[in-house]
Amino acid sequence: MRPRVVAGVSGTHGSPAVLLCAAAEARLRGAELWAVLAWDAPGAGIGGRHGVSLAPSLPLCREDAVERLSHALGTAFGAVGAGVPVTGRAVRGTAGAVLVDAALAQDCVLVVGTGSRGALRRFLRPSVARYCLAHAPCPVLAVPPSPLRTDLAAVHRRNVLRLRLDTRELTDRDGV
Repeated sequence: MRPRVVAGVSGTHGSPAVLLCAAAEARLRGAELWAVLAWDAPGAGIGGRHGVSLAPSLPLCREDAVERLSHALGTAFGAVGAGVPVTGRAVRGTAGAVLVDAALAQDCVLVVGTGSRGALRRFLRPSVARYCLAHAPCPVLAVPPSPLRTDLAAVHRRNVLRLRLDTRELTDRDGV
């Protein structure tokens, strides 16, 4: 069986960085790349209500997940491709559990994004990266968010809150 690199794809802005890192790792190992996006139906989380009315929306949710996965792969690799065989999988379930299950094979490496983790986000949503680090039987490579993306999010928050923006903060911090 060929070695595998499993990349956790969320469809957010961090997904291309995770996919590019995973593709580089797959090239180094001579492995195939599995891009895995976990999805679940709305209301399926803690305290959600499962009912008969949810059944018609499942195909739509899966279709949306496949579309987000396809968009993430297109954003990361474009027409050039990854340089390794890529398999995309949209799997219903919790992100951490789905990724750990996909990385159970021997010679596997799991690549996940750490995301920006403010106090509120940590409270509302547990970290997928932490779950994978604790439960995966294989090496886990955690890709931090881009510092540029973090700075952009801070500027966006200031704009939303209508706080004064000092443009000197936008220039190089080292004074170069």
